[in-house]
Amino acid sequence: MSDRPDPHLRELVLLRRVRDRIDRDYAQPLDVEALARGVHLSAGHLSREFRAAYGESPYSYLMTRRIERAMTLLLRGDMSVTDTCFAVGCSSLGTFSTRFSELVGMSPSAYRRLAAGEGNGIPACVAKQIRRPIRNREAGPTRTDLA
Repeated sequence: MSDRPDPHLRELVLLRRVRDRIDRDYAQPLDVEALARGVHLSAGHLSREFRAAYGESPYSYLMTRRIERAMTLLLRGDMSVTDTCFAVGCSSLGTFSTRFSELVGMSPSAYRRLAAGEGNGIPACVAKQIRRPIRNREAGPTRTDLA
């Protein structure tokens, strides 16, 4: 039996470090190249292995994390959509709004209105479903009817 660590397990540890960094530093400017450099992998290899391990690319995971945080900030109701966009690390309001709509099923402004009380009277089980981010582009076009 060899004392050398299993290369697959070593790579999983590196992928977990990348995911942890995204979770921790989501509001910072991050790109796949910088994430890959941090664990001494090429950007292409990191992207392939990250997708294989977690079901989505590092960039998609980062954007999902940013949108989840944006949902929390919008629920508070004290920040504009634009301020929320920049607070979570997005540099483009258009990209932020598009990704938010893909993951949540409604625009950030519609979500903010819902959170501000226009959703009063909606049963808690429905509100919970509306407020749950959807991963991997699961949101269908019918979900926007809830806004």
